Amino acid sequence: MMWRSFPQLSLALLALRACAVNLKPTRAVKGNIDVSASPFITVQNGEFFVNGSRFAFVGTNAYWLHTLNTDGDIDKTLADIASTGVKIVRAWAFNDVDTIPEAGTWFQHISNNGTITINNGTNGLQKLDTMVQLAQKHGLYLLLSLTNNWSLARNTTVLRNILSNDYGGMDSYVRQLSSNLEHDQFYKNVTIIGTFKNYISHVVSRYKNNPSILGWEIANDARCNSTLPASSQCNSTTITSWHSNIAQHILMEDPNHLVSSGNQGFFCFGCPKLFQKGTSPSPSQIPPISVTPLPPRHILNEKQDMSLGRYEVKKSDTSFVRRQQNANLGASFDGTFGVDSEDILSIPEIGFGSFQLFPDQENYGPVNLTLSPLNRTFQVGVDWIQRHIATGLDTGKPVTLLGFGLVTLDNIPAYVPFGSDNASTESIQQPFGVTDSQRDQSCRLWLGAAIFGGLRGIIQYQWGQANLTAQAGTAIPPSSNSSGTTSNQDETGLSPNDGYSILGTSHEEAIGILKTAAEQMSLTISSSSQPPLAPQPSPTPSPQAQQPSSGMRQLQGFSIFACILSMLVGTLWISLFLVV
Repeated sequence: MMWRSFPQLSLALLALRACAVNLKPTRAVKGNIDVSASPFITVQNGEFFVNGSRFAFVGTNAYWLHTLNTDGDIDKTLADIASTGVKIVRAWAFNDVDTIPEAGTWFQHISNNGTITINNGTNGLQKLDTMVQLAQKHGLYLLLSLTNNWSLARNTTVLRNILSNDYGGMDSYVRQLSSNLEHDQFYKNVTIIGTFKNYISHVVSRYKNNPSILGWEIANDARCNSTLPASSQCNSTTITSWHSNIAQHILMEDPNHLVSSGNQGFFCFGCPKLFQKGTSPSPSQIPPISVTPLPPRHILNEKQDMSLGRYEVKKSDTSFVRRQQNANLGASFDGTFGVDSEDILSIPEIGFGSFQLFPDQENYGPVNLTLSPLNRTFQVGVDWIQRHIATGLDTGKPVTLLGFGLVTLDNIPAYVPFGSDNASTESIQQPFGVTDSQRDQSCRLWLGAAIFGGLRGIIQYQWGQANLTAQAGTAIPPSSNSSGTTSNQDETGLSPNDGYSILGTSHEEAIGILKTAAEQMSLTISSSSQPPLAPQPSPTPSPQAQQPSSGMRQLQGFSIFACILSMLVGTLWISLFLVV
């Protein structure tokens, strides 16, 4: 058994480091709230707390939740999610249109003459009200995103709201409110910023007293480039300053809930820092991240392996569909996207960090060329998770994996890159995609690396729901297939799918993995529990007062023991977790 546990040593050491950090008191992000009593989720000592107890979660994404055609469908979907032990549902809290649709849900109409209409009706924000009420009914928390970096122009044959990038978003504001069609106008144009803040005020104030909201996500995957090009002036300072501005506005309207960025987690070594203490080292000065080798049972036969993330890209697609490369560091580390996740996490108003993991679409750094393509993808995912765990430890704030996934062979017809509206597979070099079993294998590995590395929030992408009420012209059309392009009159349909839905032949297996992960996260938290430190001012103590009492030393000793015990249990469990 020793050979099987030894590869997990780096994760175990990282967990021990997390224990050591957690014994050091740090400033609460919302300093006037006593975390020992608050029903709202708060942050202190690099941990989430609610009702005085440490909180951690496994969650799922359902960006489409508010588009379901009946309250009963929303209720059933949330009930099914809750039955897995999942605690968080991440969903879109925006739905921008430039023309009011005849059917379906919409939240905000942005006219090119500057007129803004917010829909408070039954096909508008009342759908969001229903989501919040039913989440509370089922004991779930919602993480709600306020806009999206990716925003299609409506020139696609795919029905509206099928794709995650077809709910309006940043470029919808730019197209309608700016004569300068550059994506970063969203971050700089005074009119656009004011319009976005107005929408934020309308939404977040609506739920500021509801504890079933985990927090507000400023934007999904904000960066300089999108479906509209970036200007040459857009950089990390642009994106970080905008985050600070919007985070302050959200907390002014709603001081009860946490704020997070929602970014992809890109690094920007060598970039100027607005909030981060110290200076990030250059890439050449960064020690290599300790790699967790995959045990032999994870090394697949090369003949059975599927090549991941390789696209035959058309010239018109190069701004948003990127070829996976074996670069040493690459765009995820050099500021190409204008995102410095470390500096953003250091903004005082940002309560917790975020990152995403979609190896089909992004290059996350160095790869081990001795591994097969599939196992390189597995390993890159583990490395990316470990890097962000370390970032959270350095800032003293929890970090959440907002979404992760791989496209399966069955999902290829529905797959559309986040920056595209093209559902055709013509531009994808074959072979592409993984089997359901390989997708589940990656899920086990990445969940295990996250949980036992000390990550306190992991959200799978994405949930899939069947037997939904169908209605013509909506995101759940009659006889809905995975791409939502047919229109026969049937009674039920499937939830929207942009290529990552867990519906399919191994649906029950995917559900089982989520259940196991949720149970293990709960066990991990309970085994390392310690009381929260309520923020309170205190005078400078005398040298004698600085010495811990015997009772405090016993408490600290117990906490260290609990951390070590958790680490050892975690090491054993992840070894089993990795076995196919």
